[in-house]
Amino acid sequence: MSKSLVIVESPAKAKTISKYLGSEYIVQSSVGHIRDLPKKGTGITKRSSIPKNISPEEKARLKAVNDRNRLIRRMGIDPDNGWKADWQIIPEKEKVLKSLKKAAKNVDNIYLATDLDREGEAIAWHLKEALGSNKYNYSRVRFNQITKDAILESFSDPKEIDLNLVKAYRARRFLDKVIGFELSPLLWKKIARGLSAGRVQSVALRLLDEKERLIQEFIPEEFWEIYLYASTDKNEKIKFNLLTKKNDPLLKKSEVEEIKRKIESSELVINEIVKKPVKIKPKAPFITSTLQQSASTRLGFNVKRTMRVAQKLYEGGLITYMRTDAPSLSKESINEARKFVNENLGDNYLTNSPRIYAGSENAQEAHEAIRPTNSFLTPKDVMNLSEEESRLYSLIWERFIASQLPDAEYLSTSAKVYVGEKIFVAKGRELVFDGFTRVLKTSSKEEDILPSLQEDQLISMDSVELEQKFTKPPARYSEAALVRELEKKGIGRPSTYANIISTIQDRGYVQIENKRFFVKKIGHIVAERLIESFHDIMDYDFTANLENNLDEVANGEADWRDVLDNFYKSFQNDLISASDEDSGMRPGNIPTTTDIVCPCGKTNMVIRNSSNGVFLGCSGYQNEGNDKCKETLNLISGDEAVSVDDSEEAENLLIKKRCPKCDTSMDNYLIDELRKLHVCGKNPDCNGYIVEDGKFKIKGYDGPTLECHKCGSEMQLKTGRFGKYFGCLNDNCGATRALQRNGEPKPITMEPIEIPDLKCIKCEDHYLLRDSMKGLFLAASQYPKNRETRAPKVSEINKLHNEIIEACRFLPNKEKHMYLLEAPEKDVDGNPYIIRYNRTDDVHYLASEKDGKKTKWTATYSDGEWIQNLKS
Repeated sequence: MSKSLVIVESPAKAKTISKYLGSEYIVQSSVGHIRDLPKKGTGITKRSSIPKNISPEEKARLKAVNDRNRLIRRMGIDPDNGWKADWQIIPEKEKVLKSLKKAAKNVDNIYLATDLDREGEAIAWHLKEALGSNKYNYSRVRFNQITKDAILESFSDPKEIDLNLVKAYRARRFLDKVIGFELSPLLWKKIARGLSAGRVQSVALRLLDEKERLIQEFIPEEFWEIYLYASTDKNEKIKFNLLTKKNDPLLKKSEVEEIKRKIESSELVINEIVKKPVKIKPKAPFITSTLQQSASTRLGFNVKRTMRVAQKLYEGGLITYMRTDAPSLSKESINEARKFVNENLGDNYLTNSPRIYAGSENAQEAHEAIRPTNSFLTPKDVMNLSEEESRLYSLIWERFIASQLPDAEYLSTSAKVYVGEKIFVAKGRELVFDGFTRVLKTSSKEEDILPSLQEDQLISMDSVELEQKFTKPPARYSEAALVRELEKKGIGRPSTYANIISTIQDRGYVQIENKRFFVKKIGHIVAERLIESFHDIMDYDFTANLENNLDEVANGEADWRDVLDNFYKSFQNDLISASDEDSGMRPGNIPTTTDIVCPCGKTNMVIRNSSNGVFLGCSGYQNEGNDKCKETLNLISGDEAVSVDDSEEAENLLIKKRCPKCDTSMDNYLIDELRKLHVCGKNPDCNGYIVEDGKFKIKGYDGPTLECHKCGSEMQLKTGRFGKYFGCLNDNCGATRALQRNGEPKPITMEPIEIPDLKCIKCEDHYLLRDSMKGLFLAASQYPKNRETRAPKVSEINKLHNEIIEACRFLPNKEKHMYLLEAPEKDVDGNPYIIRYNRTDDVHYLASEKDGKKTKWTATYSDGEWIQNLKS
């Protein structure tokens, strides 16, 4: 019987598919992409030597040619010669390819069953090219869900690789490559080393930066709200809010106090009651972006986690493909959902006709919405899932079933009380028919049902509450909100959202605090400079149109090289202009001069921005000879910039100082315990700054300050290269204690003990005896340069009596490790004892070894003596 080889991307997908195919199919995985552009250049072009004795002009021309050739080698693509590419086997995939080639020799057909988007099509194409495009009989199979019926149907009618999708993939890949390789060096030159730019990621950064600027420039305005609490004659409590219109001016304190006086002197009557039916429709089934948004708000998942868990559900055959921007459903899935509803909820939950959902005009993918592959497989019925998989499956299943249910129906009631010209209103909503909420519970609070009221009914005032508030700045983007905005502007596609968010974080341009984006200083500078010099790359409409051009390539409506050439020509013009020394991109790292005296005493310090943050550096750094000073001061960021929600953000803006030059809110940094530096949020474009004198404690820890275990001085929380830690304020002490993830200071451990005579086994170094939360261990003295650690033998430490006493002098229990000095060096059979640690009981024990393997002998310390035990 002839055999066929089926190649998919992931081992999990291979395992699921192999269950549905017969023994005549061999299913293997490529584990993702098999080929890629080179990380280091190889040989598309050759570098020519520059002859001697030529004119300076010719020498410059040849140097430019060599530089261009070197760039093309590094990129692996040649824009000057029809976008020729140097595809290479990924080194880590050599073994995978060897295995696939071996399996291919013994089969008649090869089925490429990668995912059904552009990336999946590209993987299929790469596999065919790597295995030999003319050596085997290839077929392309695509399925939207990994179920038996879908798989067997796709294998019964195999297709060819869609080269238009492959061309669209190549165009996108090449665009991102040339921008990254050609623009990044300019950022290094103008701003700071190690920076990079990307086609879509830079536009996403612009979105975040614009929001950050709006927040920095926002000035909160005080206003007051007033609430009336009243009761009926049956002692039923009602809360009334002042009815206001959108454009009404904000109320001042004096105004609400005047309203309060009127309420207290008025007879309160229910002047008007309005009742009206309200219907709420269910939302469409999930597409990629709405799944990411809902998983964020309801489950607390970030975008990357959502897609990882969804991938597992898809590969397990539980949901349809999770990268789609179309909410449409197949007739079969709708009929199955309606059948489930009829059998489990009753025919009163069946709509007269199926609900049909259409995508936005930007939706290009011809895939279904994300839905369960089996409507009858409820979340309670799914077995062997992790907690996060189960929660996400429940979200998808509920949304899908609810999308075919009737509207939820409510009776909305509003009761109005007139106080002079002011109107107070109380609103309630009573459920009439639960409809789709029978399956998908709304995230809003429980319905507020008003008591039975009549017009002209008297009520009595219980209290009037006045509340001071401040206008809120624009809300920061969460991951889900950023995806929603990118989708709204037509930027990116379902398969790229997670990567966009990961990239701008990995580059150090933004950070996420309390699930919301904060733009770092270096991110501000990069965004501003790119906007100034690269209008096309940073323009929302241009980026969206380019996405549409790529979609046209995928549909066979445009030539991929034309799309690349048109973009590249415009990009090169911008790059040349930006690189001009006189009129090009402005330097982004111009230091701001201050009156803070450098510790060298010769000159003042300047504020500098780097990819690692903001710091103070001596202005004498540029000097030559003995006048050159490399002194720097690290600045510890204040925590006012990190807030929990928008209301707290407004309070933080009130706390922050405003720039004396441009009135923008200022970032603040602690120089030391006596000085705080306030820097304009628009620095370096604005050089405003303020030095505030006082007594400051570093923020960032909710607990108390600590008493130093060495000298008794106060320890405050500080931030270093490895995170937050407690540092002693006594300069002559220097003691530190790390801060653990649970917010508690790390327990005090024994000081390291030098053992110069005990040489390392794997490197040229000697050991230190160190203490940790995992017990005593030996480590190379030059760790982390020399990364050698191991458990100590009793014989290697039992002569360290005085050293251990000295090293433990700061521990609460100064005798903590002394019992180890009395331990036996060898077991009954003469094998050396190794010191091990039992974390559960927080105690060391001994376990002997022979030739590097454990024996059956152990020893424990009990009631003041060591007892040897033989394991059965």
